[in-house]
Amino acid sequence: MAFRIAVVQPISHPAAAAERNIPDALRAIEHAAHDGADFVCFPETYPGPWRMPATFDPVPAMAVAAATHGLHVVFGTIEPLDRKAATAHNLIVMTYPDGRAPARYRRTHPNGPWIYTGGNDWEFQYVAANDFPVFDTAHGKVGLAMCSEVYMPEVTRALALRGAELIFMPAGTDKSRLWATWRTLIWARAIENLAVVVTTQNLFKHGERGLAMVAAPEEIVFESTAPGLSVVDVDLERLRAMRAGRDQVGASQNFAAKQGVLGPQWQRPELYDAFYPRPLREAAE
Repeated sequence: MAFRIAVVQPISHPAAAAERNIPDALRAIEHAAHDGADFVCFPETYPGPWRMPATFDPVPAMAVAAATHGLHVVFGTIEPLDRKAATAHNLIVMTYPDGRAPARYRRTHPNGPWIYTGGNDWEFQYVAANDFPVFDTAHGKVGLAMCSEVYMPEVTRALALRGAELIFMPAGTDKSRLWATWRTLIWARAIENLAVVVTTQNLFKHGERGLAMVAAPEEIVFESTAPGLSVVDVDLERLRAMRAGRDQVGASQNFAAKQGVLGPQWQRPELYDAFYPRPLREAAE
């Protein structure tokens, strides 16, 4: 059955004034609900904060808005760990229409802090997490990831193998010369995982080139480089049929993506150690 995703590509307030993003986000949620959305997707680290020490927590307000308007809200923030060390997890959060505890994904890749320090926007010591949770909703199983993890196919594959059909992968800022490869990889993650992948990003001024997309295995359903809120109708039945099916002679006449790539026809888990051999432990002296 079809449902609606509102993809928000906002003109964001800069990191030093990030708390001002919250009322903008709440207005966007109300707008999305008025348009019949079942999910709203905001960018990575939107509405914020972007820096440690964190001066506000957007989760309570976003959770109340999700419950008030009866939809799921996907957004970004950080989870402070140690104020003195300025350490934090980077989070993608999904709040629920029924007010239950929010779902959280803590970024897992890369394993190192450099990506969120020393630039113009983020400033905290990133701590990688290790888990790939998926979350049940009335519309399908959801996976959460973020930003340049699109370059690590293991992340979305881990979510898909755990059953995720709808993967939200919001991103941070202007992609510069990476724009074309980033766009290609969003669709690739949908193709290889037989999933719908959703992304969007922050814009800080008009004229920046955004990258908001909803990619299904067989086509890019929606894309925009402009700021704004767009509502996209999505149906998971087609990808479910491809997941349940098997590739065979003539299948390409009916499907524009390979069937069964998450199942035993294509998967050989007994070879996974050969893909990335684990180092042997040294014998104890």
